[in-house]
Amino acid sequence: VQLQASGGGSVQAGDSLRLSCAASGRTFSSYSMGWFRRVPGKEREFVAVIRWSGDSTYYADSVKGRFTISRDNAKSTVYLQMNSLKSEDTAVYYCAASSTIVEFGRMWYLTQESRYAHWGQGTQVTVSS
Repeated sequence: VQLQASGGGSVQAGDSLRLSCAASGRTFSSYSMGWFRRVPGKEREFVAVIRWSGDSTYYADSVKGRFTISRDNAKSTVYLQMNSLKSEDTAVYYCAASSTIVEFGRMWYLTQESRYAHWGQGTQVTVSS
């Protein structure tokens, strides 16, 4: 599967953005989809993941309550709605696809980069305070 992330931009603290990640291929609905981000000079970190079926999500503590991940399997697209943005959310955001099957309630297993075989190119989000 090939992934194309979009929707990044420059906003003020407190604003909202919605990132999209469009997937090619006919097997999108079989992948759990994650969002990660990287700040220059730091390791890429987990942000959110949604199970292949859309019935389970998991978030990093730093974004819980502000970000929402969702998917539309008919459109082969995963979204990351980001509200109440903070300057520390500034990063390049990447979407990724994992074929690892996890049981409902064990989504924490997909917080590691190594679980993902397919990555998008990244989209820059800049939040000014």
